[in-house]
Amino acid sequence: MQRPFRSAASFVLALVAVSAAIFLLQQLLYPRDQVLDLTPTAAPPTAPPPATAAAAPVSSVPVVDPAWVSDTAARTGIPGPALLAYARATLRAPGSCGLGWTTLAGIGWVESQHGTIGGRTLRADGTSSSRVLGPALDGVGPVAAIRATSESTTWHGDPEWDHAVGQMQFIPSTWETWSSDGDGDEVADPNDIDDAAWAATRYLCADGQDLTTGSGWAGSIYSYNHAQVYVDAVYTAATTYAERIG
Repeated sequence: MQRPFRSAASFVLALVAVSAAIFLLQQLLYPRDQVLDLTPTAAPPTAPPPATAAAAPVSSVPVVDPAWVSDTAARTGIPGPALLAYARATLRAPGSCGLGWTTLAGIGWVESQHGTIGGRTLRADGTSSSRVLGPALDGVGPVAAIRATSESTTWHGDPEWDHAVGQMQFIPSTWETWSSDGDGDEVADPNDIDDAAWAATRYLCADGQDLTTGSGWAGSIYSYNHAQVYVDAVYTAATTYAERIG
């Protein structure tokens, strides 16, 4: 396990550079049969789940204690709407998956700094002040070449090439498979962090994944983005968030 960061400032300085680089290169095509260095050997610590109301609303979206959101947001620096989305998604995850909200927060930080990358703000409804788009997947350099379709263009506005979209950076074809309504508004939108966090949870927990073990956790994160540097960055962020509230 890496040593904890000594301050919020050092954490931000250490991760901004790597998260920005991963944001630009996130759709690299790594061979699926590449041998994994499954370090870390232990899953990152999982923070205690937030308190919930006695009964969930009809939509089945869990009710999260507002005091927990406010206190945890202050301790971690995660925007409240993002933290709420991660908590809701975690509470809906299969118990056998063992997904902690800190893992979703680690992904959210690395992918888009919780929807605030590039000076954006995350609004109360879970959308960013402007859309978060990855680079054009035009086959130039290390990125894949994925042509846009009329359907995918509605998400990113590029009629020629696809882009990963939203705070959790879904490729439109992947979103088509995992699209989810995380906040019960009957709309599945990858640009809404509530929906994106729930879709990411479903993806990470698919096929009976067990994220309570080091290999299970690392393998699941690697499936989200096929790069060891990505696994390491998410681990660092998730662990740091857990330590901040510990």
